[in-house]
Amino acid sequence: MDFNLKYRIRNSETVLDTNSSNSDVEITINEGEKLFSMSVKAKQDLLLDSALLSDVFYLEQSDSFFMNGYQSWTDSKEMTLAENPTERDSNRIPRILKDMFAFDRYGDSVFYSYSPDYVHGYDVFYSKGKRNFFSFNRNFKTAFAIYEVNKKSGSLRIRSDIKGISLKAGESVSVFDLYFGDDYKKGLEEFRSFFNSGKKEKITGYTSWYNHYQNINETIILNALDHMDERFNFFQIDDGYETFVGDWLDTDTSKFPNGLKGIVSKIHEKGMKAGIWLAPFVAETKSRIYKEHYDWILKDKEGKPSRCGSNWSGFYALDLRNEEVREYLKKCFDHLLSLGFDFFKLDFLYASMIEEVEGYSRAQMAEKSYSFLRSLVGDKLILGCGASCFAAFGLFDYMRIGPDVSLAFDDIWYMRFMHRERVSTKITLQNTIYRSIFDSSLFGNDPDVVLLRDTNIKLSAKQREALIMINSLFGSVFMTSDDIGEYDKNKKELLSRCLDVFQNAEERSFEKTGSIINVSYVCHGKKESFSYHIQKGLLL
Repeated sequence: MDFNLKYRIRNSETVLDTNSSNSDVEITINEGEKLFSMSVKAKQDLLLDSALLSDVFYLEQSDSFFMNGYQSWTDSKEMTLAENPTERDSNRIPRILKDMFAFDRYGDSVFYSYSPDYVHGYDVFYSKGKRNFFSFNRNFKTAFAIYEVNKKSGSLRIRSDIKGISLKAGESVSVFDLYFGDDYKKGLEEFRSFFNSGKKEKITGYTSWYNHYQNINETIILNALDHMDERFNFFQIDDGYETFVGDWLDTDTSKFPNGLKGIVSKIHEKGMKAGIWLAPFVAETKSRIYKEHYDWILKDKEGKPSRCGSNWSGFYALDLRNEEVREYLKKCFDHLLSLGFDFFKLDFLYASMIEEVEGYSRAQMAEKSYSFLRSLVGDKLILGCGASCFAAFGLFDYMRIGPDVSLAFDDIWYMRFMHRERVSTKITLQNTIYRSIFDSSLFGNDPDVVLLRDTNIKLSAKQREALIMINSLFGSVFMTSDDIGEYDKNKKELLSRCLDVFQNAEERSFEKTGSIINVSYVCHGKKESFSYHIQKGLLL
């Protein structure tokens, strides 16, 4: 394998393209049968940029290989070189749309340079076919490992995203710590052994978002709660209870005149855990936080506020290095804990990685910010969303592993040309299957909601059946936004059947052939199977 290291001393950039040390740095490499590690020790003060291992592995044209997306919403899938895989780079969006809607701020195009010759993924990579291979990043707390495949040659290279890490003379840092295995199944076993978060409690319940979105109120919430039965153990209030995003201490009294505490008590009376949604690292422009505490907003290198996207009235990242921000967030969580909430869905967490912070890599910023969240909620449950999957290991109990489910199979047509984190049932079902390797290893997987209702939805009945079946198999969270009291006999039977699969299915496996994924599993001792059409969203 060839290696190069890029770093800066004062304003001078150096690229070291051999495995040897020089007058600036000392390189230490350890190679075992299945492990490869590399560390850098500074001989004088410097700022790291990146490290690259080239010609690690070569794929055949017909080999299936997996590329894991940047954050929990990013499209992630198996592909082959023969399919001529492509990636949708947000930087190709016309400047006027990027400026208006900040579509490039949801994913990695803010810092990663896309190339038409490569496809890339984060922290885990495998191939199946003529060449079996499995690799994962053991250095995930320090740096993202970015796996890059050349679409023409099939060569794999691995980039360590150490940009931002500063070293004083005498200090050292781990640049690579990788597992390399030449067998997919054994590699997957090693992955699950290394990332062993333990089997998570199965969550079954309700979330208000995918029916009412922000248009919730006390009547809607209590009506949905009344229809939940003993099969469900969680009930989550989603976005819409607060006045504005960022103002988590301000409940909208026009919607919830009696506040949230009484609702939490009613949830507990039904024997369910009470959940609440918030996006703790951001604030929208209409919020008091943004208007009254502009100094709390994270700024980019030009001193401009760091925009995170176009949701709500437009929203910006909070500067988590600011002690007042941290004190404010503690006050918000203390308030919600005092109301009795047991479960926190924490969203838009990519905001902590959106800007380069000198002294830290993006992976280090994610780990620090997620650790802060864990310190705020203690032993209460966290479901992460819009976050780095590997940085969440050991800190979050559950994690969304795909984008939001859309009420039409692939959302509005023009959104398909935008960013890789867009709302899409098509993509989230794909992610649910391929990222199933994370379940009960990194965390408990949340494949997002199942929807069977006939109103306020454009998914066909067959697509809704595929959604509930796949979600019941490949995750630890089974949530709906439907009022199940309105289900007819057929829907009630399908719900019961899939809840049984969710709780009791074992030995799940899948195999992709073209646009078809063949799925098999065992339930109550009986082997079952079906095929799923990726492009149509149908069970075959």
